[in-house]
Amino acid sequence: MKRSLLALTLLSVVPALALSATATAAEGVSYTYLEGGYAGTSTDGGDADGLAINGSGAIAPNFHLFGGYSNQELDNSNIDFDQWRVGLGYNHEVNPRVDLLSRVAYEKFDAGRDFLGNDLSADGWSVEAGVRSALAPNFEGYALAGFEDGEALGGGDRDGDFYGRLGAQVKFNQAWGLAGDVKFVSGDTQFFVGPRISW
Repeated sequence: MKRSLLALTLLSVVPALALSATATAAEGVSYTYLEGGYAGTSTDGGDADGLAINGSGAIAPNFHLFGGYSNQELDNSNIDFDQWRVGLGYNHEVNPRVDLLSRVAYEKFDAGRDFLGNDLSADGWSVEAGVRSALAPNFEGYALAGFEDGEALGGGDRDGDFYGRLGAQVKFNQAWGLAGDVKFVSGDTQFFVGPRISW
C-alpha cells in the first residue's frame, strides 16, 4: 500500500513540475515526460525484475528535475528491493538536434532487513554526463558516462563505481513513444523498457 501511494505521488508531482516551465532543448528532444514499465537487474549473484516509473520536468531554460522508482524481486525468492533516484539535470544545445547533458542525483537502495535484523539499505549519489540527440524525426538516443558512490549496505563506505548508460526512444507521434535504458556498472546490467508520454 505504501509503495502504491508513493508511486501515485510521483505520478501527480512530476507533471505539475513539468508544466511549470519549458526548457531550451534540441529540436525533437523533450525533458518533460513520464514513463512506466518493466525493469530488471542482471548480476553474477542472481537476477531480479519488476516495475519502474520515471519522470522528468523542465523547471527553467536548460534545467530539469528528474526522478525514478523501481521495485524488483529476486528470481526464485520472495525477497524484493526498492530503488529511488531524484536529481537535477542541465542540457546545453550544441546544434538543433544535439544536446550536451549533465546530471547529478541522490540515490537510495532499500531491501528492508535480513533475517538477523540487519539493515539492508544504503544512500548514495551519482553524476553523469554525455550526449542526447534526435537522430531522426521518430527516434532519439543518448549515451552517458557516470560515477556513483555512497554507503555500503548496512552502513560504512563503499568504493565508487564508474558506469555507462545508453538509452533510446522510438516515437509513435509527438506525445507517445517506447523508451529503453540500459546501465552497465561493476559487471552488473540494469535495464528499463516501457511506454513514455512527452509534452
